[in-house]
Amino acid sequence: MNPLARRYRLTLVSLVLAGTVGCDQATKQLAISQLRDEPTRSFLGGLLRLSFAENPGAFLSLGGNLPHSVRFWLFSAAVGVLLLGTLAYLVMSRRLEPLQSVALALIVGGGLSNWFDRLVNDGRVVDFMNLGIGSLRTGIFNVADVALMLGAGLLLLAGRRANNPGERQGDATGPSH
Repeated sequence: MNPLARRYRLTLVSLVLAGTVGCDQATKQLAISQLRDEPTRSFLGGLLRLSFAENPGAFLSLGGNLPHSVRFWLFSAAVGVLLLGTLAYLVMSRRLEPLQSVALALIVGGGLSNWFDRLVNDGRVVDFMNLGIGSLRTGIFNVADVALMLGAGLLLLAGRRANNPGERQGDATGPSH
């Protein structure tokens, strides 16, 4: 990889990481100051609900009932090592396409922000958003979770594009439909 391309990718990754962690931490601070000990706030006819919650587990509180020491080793220590390894791969790999770099940066940024929460909040992550109609609702989540899901979706898209090169934008050599 030439130095200009490397610098471009590192700048792109840095901006995505900073934006993801910054937005997530800022919105969590707003949730703490505006939603803690307050009733749920509904918007758009109940489509969006904001309420303060602290999650000791992973996705949808998975593992939240495990003993504190197990949660620490699983969600703080192991996740920290995984995030460090993914960040090292993201920075050092010479084979990543820009879409893959953005996807991994979103995943690492979301993971880092939730990991930071766990370190400073006794193993808990601040959540505050919920989407749905009537009783059909998502679990409660935060901006970092959105970044994680967006990153995972972009990784799937990047993998699909790599496996079907004719579907790349502007590529007229692909099969016609």
